[in-house]
Amino acid sequence: MCGIVGAIANRDVVPLLVDGLKRLEYRGYDSAGIAVLSGADVRRVRRTGRVAEMEAAALAEGLDAQLGIGHTRWATHGGVTESNAHPHISHGELALVHNGIIENHEAQRQRLQALGYVFESQTDTEVIAHLIHHHRAHGASLLGALQLTVKELHGAYALAVIDKRDPSTLVAARMGCPLLVGLGEGENFVASDVSAIVSATRRVIFLEEGDTAELTRDGVQVFGADDAPVAREVHVSDVSLASLELGPYRHFMQKEIHEQPRAIGDTVEGILDAGGFDPGLFGKDAASVLADVESVQILACGTSYYAGLTARYWIEALAGLPCAVDIASEYRYRTVVGNPKQLVVTISQSGETLDTMEALKYAKAQGQSAADQSPTLSICNVPESAIPRASRLVFLTRAGAEIGVASTKAFTTQLVALFALAVTLGKLRGKIDAAREGELLEALRHLPGSVQHALNLEPQVASWAEKFAPRQHALFLGRGTHYPIALEGALKLKEISYIHAEGYPAGELKHGPLALVDTQMPVVVIAPNDALLEKVKSNIQEVRARGGEMFVFADADSSFSESEGVHVIRTPRHVGILSPIVHAIPVQLLAYHTALARGTDVDKPRNLAKSVTVE
Repeated sequence: MCGIVGAIANRDVVPLLVDGLKRLEYRGYDSAGIAVLSGADVRRVRRTGRVAEMEAAALAEGLDAQLGIGHTRWATHGGVTESNAHPHISHGELALVHNGIIENHEAQRQRLQALGYVFESQTDTEVIAHLIHHHRAHGASLLGALQLTVKELHGAYALAVIDKRDPSTLVAARMGCPLLVGLGEGENFVASDVSAIVSATRRVIFLEEGDTAELTRDGVQVFGADDAPVAREVHVSDVSLASLELGPYRHFMQKEIHEQPRAIGDTVEGILDAGGFDPGLFGKDAASVLADVESVQILACGTSYYAGLTARYWIEALAGLPCAVDIASEYRYRTVVGNPKQLVVTISQSGETLDTMEALKYAKAQGQSAADQSPTLSICNVPESAIPRASRLVFLTRAGAEIGVASTKAFTTQLVALFALAVTLGKLRGKIDAAREGELLEALRHLPGSVQHALNLEPQVASWAEKFAPRQHALFLGRGTHYPIALEGALKLKEISYIHAEGYPAGELKHGPLALVDTQMPVVVIAPNDALLEKVKSNIQEVRARGGEMFVFADADSSFSESEGVHVIRTPRHVGILSPIVHAIPVQLLAYHTALARGTDVDKPRNLAKSVTVE
């Protein structure tokens, strides 16, 4: 959930650390800090709030150093205070930054206190700093002390450490939380995300579970969980600086909403380049793996979970396979019935979502085949992240970097990937013939244009937002494949405007939620021109009879008309089975413009972070 950046170079690294933290701020923004080796001393600047406040303090301090680490925090242990902010220092000699959660920190704290260590924070992280210092005091090198320490930790971590007694070295470790090493010329880096160091290098090594690393100006050595040297593949990142800049937009969320025609088009292009709905889209073993599937289990969290709920309709309708969708954090703690022929699909924008990763491990353990041969598929936006690496099959969406905490283009490209999966499974099972496949492929070709038409509705949606801004509650209704879009619309409104909102199947209204409807409760209805349209109209009448104000997203070819208390915006002509993707656009725009009207922080909503790498 937090962001780490570190650097060792023959130049001043302070500007790079600050710039890197700004690019990582989407991962956490409760506090920020940097620690550098300046002369013979470790100097530290920390501030609660945004990176900009810490940057001003660092400038005032006149920091200049060739070795340093930085951190932007999403609070877990301990409140949002400067004393709890990272980096943490032990005995004025050693500084450390940490992502993750140490589950046995209380026992380790008691042990260290008995050894005479004094704690200045409420965090689990300070335990790690003192443990490393303790091992250093008993003669271990900096790398050796780190390797001894991580063997005493239970939980998840990404760590970067500097020590004034070893001014030519930066060390790092990874278990359960993302961390990569960046390779430069006469300089090297660590970071949670390549975006933090892309201005300096694109050559990166993704550390694997249990790895530690030692960085000097001239080279990098990686060690496996057994502390033996290992060779890790060097990757060249395709993340561009332009994708990390706002350009003409006010917020990254707005930019990313408007990038959806391109992101969807790029994802569709990959399908077209493969010659259509071919198993090869999902990996070299996909044809044999998918042909043997008897059911599908989807695991995801948040917005990705709603993508999975939509996919269930497609998979069951197009492939004739039973499909279950579970919230990953719930699935991993319930008793499940294993089936070696069940395809386990994990969906994660970052590929590092801890609950989803742990649910995947649990699902693989339930099957009767070897874990590495389990039929597993990851749908993800980040190559080389943990979940794709742990999956047998992979579909990488082409959304590009997504900075806004509230997911937009990652969601719609996930839907495209899941649709491709449903059609591919249908083909393999003989449910979809060549003519039907051609129709579905043609629908995909036209999808980016339909999404652009939906984006053109932004001025109308913005006018609705003015009506939503003063409200405290809202209902979102949908039926069939559009019920998950109602859930997603409610989530988006909650995330960034802080208006309490709930999504319901429209048919459930009379079974409880109707009691909430009054003149102060706006009700948003997803009402495409499909087989359930007349049912939705009946649900709308139920709301109007109780004085509720309706905001209806209808298709251009539907028969809705505005009346007192009923506002209508028409999205493009009904696009059939892909309609949920098009209808996701106006609910994203509604949340964005409502947040603008309320003056909230759109890209960095309170209490949230982009990559959820803690339980």
